[in-house]
Amino acid sequence: GKEVLLLMQALNTLSTPEEKLAALCKKYADLLEESRNVQKQMKILQKKQAQVVKEKVHLQSEHSKAILARSKLESLCRELQRHNKTLKEENIQQAREEEERRKEATAHFQITLNEIQAQLEQHDVHNAKLRQENIELGEKLKKLIEQYALREEHIDQVFKHKELQQQLVDAKLQQTTQLIKEAEEKHQREREFLLKEATESRHKCEQMKQQEAQLKQQLSLYMDKFEEFQTTMAKSNELFTTFRQEMEKMTKKIKKLEKETIVWRTKWENNNKALLQMAEEKTVRDKEYKGFQIKLERLEKLCRALQTERNELNEKVE
Repeated sequence: GKEVLLLMQALNTLSTPEEKLAALCKKYADLLEESRNVQKQMKILQKKQAQVVKEKVHLQSEHSKAILARSKLESLCRELQRHNKTLKEENIQQAREEEERRKEATAHFQITLNEIQAQLEQHDVHNAKLRQENIELGEKLKKLIEQYALREEHIDQVFKHKELQQQLVDAKLQQTTQLIKEAEEKHQREREFLLKEATESRHKCEQMKQQEAQLKQQLSLYMDKFEEFQTTMAKSNELFTTFRQEMEKMTKKIKKLEKETIVWRTKWENNNKALLQMAEEKTVRDKEYKGFQIKLERLEKLCRALQTERNELNEKVE
């Protein structure tokens, strides 16, 4: 309203219609320059959106790699558990066979052998004491003691191998956890960046709509002024014709600007759809990462709020 009043006051200060027409042309040139600046800003926003889409694809690729590595590590752990179970069963079976051979070798030391077997099954720390007791049994159990020592060495090697494998699994699990954590942090930063870009795009769209409304108001003002000038410039047909042509050109340019605004709005809606699709994909993935469920729900609520506000703005524009 203030700009219209200032324009009316400036036109009233001019004495001749030519000066008023020149002032109007200057005002139109300023509006055209503002429209060009808006178009430049639209191109910059489109480039940013393309970059965001590329980063999104890259993030999805990294996340897929992390999931694949985790599945491989889980299969390796299951295989290691099966192997350890098999070794344990073999150890128990061999211990039983050794106990039977000991019973067949002598009935005199049956109680001692049963105690050794029980201590072997309960805890490996008692192996040293059992070896000392076997040495005291004498030369008759020498072969049995040698077999037991070999068996103990084999068990120690098996347990060392198991500990090394367990350490390797723990290291791989820790590395995978770190990679997943980094991917999740990067996704969080990417999501905040997308939300910020969406807010800025919405703000730019609102500014363009306001500028479009202002242009329409100024066009209505020009039409009213044209009707007023029509009575005073009846004798100047050539000047009237020129002014009408300029008005028609200005109307065409405004229509062109409206079409470009519609194109830009369509691209903005497509980007919003892409954001919604990414949010849905994250919802499926976040079933595996329950810790991010609350944050994802907040993002979905924000996207729905943006969609509702965008629909309301579109209805107002229509």
